[in-house]
Order: sequence, then C-alpha cells, then structure tokens
Amino acid sequence: MIAAASAPLGAVPAVRMRGISKSFGGVRALDGVDFDVLPGEVHALLGGNGAGKSTILKVLNGVHIPDTGTVEVAGQRLDALTPDAARRAGVAMNFQEMSLIPTLTVAQNVFLTREARDGRGMIDDEDSIRRAEAIFQMLQVEVNPRALVGDLGAGQKQLTEIAKAISQDARVLILDEPSTALAVSDVERLFVFLRKLAAKGVAIIYVSHRMDEIARIADRATILRDGRHVITAPTADLPIDTMIEHIVGKKSKGLADVARGAARRGVALLEVKDLCGSHKPDHVSFTLHQGEVLGLAGLLGSGRSALARVIAGIEPAVAGEIWIKGKLVHISQPSDAIAQGIALVPEARATQGIITAHSVAENMVMAVLGRITKGGLLDRARAAAITDDMIARLSVKTASRDHAVSTLSGGNQQKVVIGKWLATDPDILILDEPTAGIDIGSKSEIIRLVRDLAAAGKAVLVISSELSELLTACDRILVIADGRAHQMLQRAELDDASETDPDHALQAAERRLQIEIQKALTAKEAIHG
Repeated sequence: MIAAASAPLGAVPAVRMRGISKSFGGVRALDGVDFDVLPGEVHALLGGNGAGKSTILKVLNGVHIPDTGTVEVAGQRLDALTPDAARRAGVAMNFQEMSLIPTLTVAQNVFLTREARDGRGMIDDEDSIRRAEAIFQMLQVEVNPRALVGDLGAGQKQLTEIAKAISQDARVLILDEPSTALAVSDVERLFVFLRKLAAKGVAIIYVSHRMDEIARIADRATILRDGRHVITAPTADLPIDTMIEHIVGKKSKGLADVARGAARRGVALLEVKDLCGSHKPDHVSFTLHQGEVLGLAGLLGSGRSALARVIAGIEPAVAGEIWIKGKLVHISQPSDAIAQGIALVPEARATQGIITAHSVAENMVMAVLGRITKGGLLDRARAAAITDDMIARLSVKTASRDHAVSTLSGGNQQKVVIGKWLATDPDILILDEPTAGIDIGSKSEIIRLVRDLAAAGKAVLVISSELSELLTACDRILVIADGRAHQMLQRAELDDASETDPDHALQAAERRLQIEIQKALTAKEAIHG
C-alpha cells in the first residue's frame, strides 16, 4: 500500500478519518481506512464496486456507525456519529440512491425538514420556492421548483438531489455519482459551480467512475480497494491508466479459476434493431445466439438495465424492432416477453425477485402458477417436483423446500430467483447484476451456472458492474454509454497473450475493458459537446 499524502503544514483538514473499520454480517467493508480532505479542495474518492466508497461516506455522514476509528470535521471530533450530528458539523451528502419523495415538489424536497416558517409557525412554501429558484440560478440550470419530483426526468431529479445537498450551506459537500443522469452541458455548469464553492473554502468529496471527469475536476484522489486504502495523490500524478491499475489491483482467483469452454453458437434467438425506450436505450442493435453469453458493460446510468426492461416488456419500446427466432415480435408487457421465451432476473432481488417470507417452493413456482393450477387449485405434487428439480439442478443449499427464503444465504436466494425463471423454460435468459451482494464462492457458482445454461442451448444476456464477472462469464461484451451501443468486443480481444497466469490475465483484461468504457464516455461527450 502507498501511504496517504499528508496535509500541508498547519492546515486543519476539513475531514480527518482515522482507522475506520466496518463489517456487515461478517463481511468487512472497511479495514482500517484513513481519509483526509482539505478545505477548498475537490477530492475524488475512487474504487470499484465493493471497494468501500459508499460505506466510508455513510460513516462520515452518520448513516453507519464504524466498528473502530475516529471522525473529525474541521478539527472537531464527532463523538456521536448520527446524521443529525454530521449535519450540525457541516456535512451534506448527495446520495447515489436518490432520497427524493416523488409526491412532493422540487422545493419541498430541497428543504425537507428545514422548511421556512411564517409568523404563525406554518410552513412557508413560497419562501422555499424562492430559495430553490436561487440555487438553480446559481447552477444555471432549468428546474421548476413547483414541479412534482415524480413528474421530472432523470436528469432533473439528479439536479434536485444536488440542489438539496448544496442548500445546506455545508463546509463538507459529498457528491456520490452526481453526473450519472446529467447532460454534458449540465455537468459543465456543475463543475463551474463546484469550483466556486471550493474557492470559498468548501471541501468537496467527489465520487465517480468517470475517470475523465476526475482528471478535470479533482485536485487530489484517494483510491480504495477491497475495503482498504490504496493511494492518495494529486490527480496530476495519476494518469487514467494508473488510476485504473490501482482500482483493479490483484483480484481473487475465485473467478480466474472458473473454466471457460468455447461457445458453440447456434442460430440467432434474439435480434434487437435500433431499439429505443422513452429515455434509454437509444437506437441499440445487437444479436444474441443460442449457446452464447453476451455481456453488457457500462457505468451506472448507462442504460444497461433500461435496455433489459424494454426487451422484457417492463418499459415500453418507442422505436426499433425485436426479433425472436427470425420473426418480428411485439412486446408491450412482461407476459408478451414470457410467451416469447424471454425471462428477466431483475437486479433488485429482495424487492422484485423473491418474497422472502414465503417458502422456497412457493417462490420457485411463482412464475408458472398458471401451468400447475387446475380449477383454482394448485397441483402440489407438480409444484414439489419442479422445486426439487431446481434445488438439485442449481445446488440450492436449503434444509427443505418448505423453509422460508429469508433463511437462505444471499447466493442461494439468487439461485431461487434464477430457478423461478428457469421453471418457465425460457430460450433467452436476461440476468441483471446476478451476483450483487453475494460472496465470491457463490459468485463462482452463479457464473458456472451461466456457462452451463449456454452450453445447454440457452441464450444468456448478462448485465454486471463487476467487470471480472463479465470477462469470466461472457463470449462477447457490448459496451454501452448514455443509452447507446459503443463497441462490441470479442472476449478474446481483451486477452493479453503474454499473460500465462490466469489471475494476472483476468486483471489485465479488466484494465483493457475499463479503458474501453472510458473511451465510450469520451466519445459520447464528443458527440454531445
């Protein structure tokens, strides 16, 4: 590990965190991390998924209480780590998972819990509207403070979230992926405004996977990996390829050891031609063959999940065509997609994939109830047979098919979700973040399962933010940025013939794929600029 850069002599850090450790259910998210941010600087916090970025920021913001370590803001130690204590100390955070209430107006969201009061002690909405207008004018963006948040587009929601953080007159402003849904012009205005704030002494912590943005806006950067501090250095000393190298690092051999047999591609099962959604995707085309695993790579907000939802009939297609087995089909709702042999395993396992209080069996047959119900009565023998087959086929570790899914590990819960949709016998399986929140052993099992499904003749589309997983599971990878397809890569194109060690080879391939994703962002900005 490279030692963190020290603050200039005599400067009191705006943020000083020492020895921060935090575990969740036996998984260590942070391991003795030190983190300093100076007044008047834009400090980038970088790392891959699971590196610990969000966790350490939630510790600073009082959302998580660390197991060990101390937090100081402007030289004052925060003994009570709560959101209210952090707010009183001058810390404001723009969360990556938006905290807006859709049934309230923009102004009401911006000043929620901090509303102005009139002489009678009643909430003064007009004052909130005037103050919200002033913030948007400073940002030089157009957002109607009177509009309901639920009626806004993704970009305006993001600007409202940023305005909410800015409105707190904080001495430490945390922006977690603030540019995800913003147009290029809005990002430029945001950068100008952040520089003005920094000139006034505000410390800004900026989290982004977009390395080109980091190079332009940040003064220094701290990189975390696997819950540990890797390096803190001026961004001038961290070219993009060096940042990527530190972020990727040396990964576990748990994935490098997964065998990847050559794909036996059959006929085209799914063809997408110039497909557009209401916001994303934007004129995306690709072909998915029988026996093939195709990955979608891109950053948060790139449109990967939106593409999956349009194909699966969850969101409407506004233009383009979907062809199944050589025939043009019209998919306007999920039942249409299921009838065409398409199954989507959603990203939000707990809320969209399973009912945790129900049994394994009840979850496994949920998608095929129409097939195993006669006269309004469930054929329990068939339900048990389907469940037992999936438990054996997917190696689900459960004491009984009648046990609640909530008693299973995350990896086994994910297998239940996959089993539920495999019970429909789909030809095309779409997996959105199939290994999110599960341990490395279970990840390897899921990836082996994906490869086995392709070998059995299924066509599999995989969305993952973990590039090492895409590289292990997929035969081809489509890079997406801002809803548009950038480049289709053969998996073999990313290999380095000089790397003979499987772990090093996977690491090198991940660096190359990271670079392609950054190129896609640069190309997107050139088009829109």
